[in-house]
Parts: sequence; structure tokens; C-alpha cells
Amino acid sequence: MAEHGLNNWDRRFLNLAKFIADWSKDPSTQVGAVIVDAKKRIVATGFNGLPTGVEDSIHRLHTREIKYDMVVHAERNAIIDAKRDLSGMTIYVWPIMPCSVCATMVIQAGITKVIAPSTDNQRLIDSCKFHLSEEMYDETGVTLIQVDPSFLDEEPETKTAPDQA
Repeated sequence: MAEHGLNNWDRRFLNLAKFIADWSKDPSTQVGAVIVDAKKRIVATGFNGLPTGVEDSIHRLHTREIKYDMVVHAERNAIIDAKRDLSGMTIYVWPIMPCSVCATMVIQAGITKVIAPSTDNQRLIDSCKFHLSEEMYDETGVTLIQVDPSFLDEEPETKTAPDQA
């Protein structure tokens, strides 16, 4: 079993969030999110980007003051895309945990588990206010599992025959 009791499914969904992050046109931080139900079915995905129909101009994407006011975060896009009750579900986010504003949406949507890589990037830690995200998760009972990014590089667990389980 991997760190924090995570398994091959967790690795797959985190890898999928990483893959989806590549769809973002943000030149500095590409984020992907995958929401999964208890039966390991993908409910919704999202990546950070400008709203549908808004031009992805170089000026907007390269000017932080403009970009920060216009970009829809990956977690928000996934929650909006789901268009259903997300109570008890898990959200996988790559390459960072949800910012404090996205954490409020995760909580309000009823998502009960967040799995994301840890980071030591102080600029992101400060600007995303991760301490507030953690504080709110603690208060509301949302489980936050932060994994070392190398978790994706680990060898997957080998399958065992049903009679050997």
C-alpha cells in the first residue's frame, strides 16, 4: 500500500488530474482536477482557464492582475461541470491543493476528501492561503491527503489473484 493508504486508483486519478492540467493555457501554473464517486467513476473534470467564450489572449494570460480576476480554477470548473450533488465524493487536484476560495466550494459541494501533492513553493503557499484551506477542512471534517509528487513515479501495486487476496 502506498503512502497514506493510497492505492493504484488514487494514482490513476491523480495522474489523470496531472494530464488534464496540461490542457490549461496558463503560462505559469497549470492545474487539473478530477471528481470521483465512491464507485470510482469519474463524475467531472476541470482545468484552470478563462471562462467559456472569453478569448485566451496572451495579454490576459501573461498579466497576473488581469489573469487572477478572470481565470476559473480547475476545482471550480470541475464542480460546475458536475451539475449534480457531490456529497461524499473525492476530488484529485494536480499540482497543488485547492486555494482557500476553492476549498470553500469543495466544502459547500459536499466533497469529503481532497487528494493533492504537497508543495514547498512559498509563493503558492502564501498566495493560495493553503493554511486557511487546511483550517476549514479540519473544521468541516473534509479529509486532506497531501502526497509527495513522486507518488506518481512509484511502481503500481501488482495484481493478485482473487484466491490470494
